[in-house]
Amino acid sequence: MKKETLTKSEHEIMSLLWHVDKPLTASEIIELSSDRTWKDSYIHLLINSLLEKGMIRAEGFAKTTKNYARTFIAAVSQEEYAVRQISGKNGLNPDSVVSIVSALIDQAAEPMPLLEALTAMLEEKRRTL
Repeated sequence: MKKETLTKSEHEIMSLLWHVDKPLTASEIIELSSDRTWKDSYIHLLINSLLEKGMIRAEGFAKTTKNYARTFIAAVSQEEYAVRQISGKNGLNPDSVVSIVSALIDQAAEPMPLLEALTAMLEEKRRTL
C-alpha cells in the first residue's frame, strides 16, 4: 500500500469529490470550491497530480457550454486514504490495528453502537476468510 501525501489544495478537491454524489468537471470543482479562487491552469495541475497519485480517475465527459469536459471521481475512499496515512511502508501490524481501533472506540461519542457494528463486521469477516 503506497502512502501518498496530499497538499492542502489537493485535499480540498478530494474532500469535495468524497462528498458529492456525481463526477465533476474541473470547472465544477472550481465553482463548488467557493473558498478558493483557483485559476484554470492551477486546477489542471492539481487534477493531473491527483491522477498521477491514483487518488482520482477520469469517469467520462460532460457537455459544457460549447465543448465537452472530462469528469473526475475519487478513486480512493476517504477511509482508504486515512488508512494509507497511518500505515507504514509494510502496512499495519496486528497490534497497531488493535490499538488504533481501541483509540477510535475511546473517542466515540456513543461507543456501544460502534462496538455492535464492529462486532457484526468482524463476525462477517471471519465467515468470509
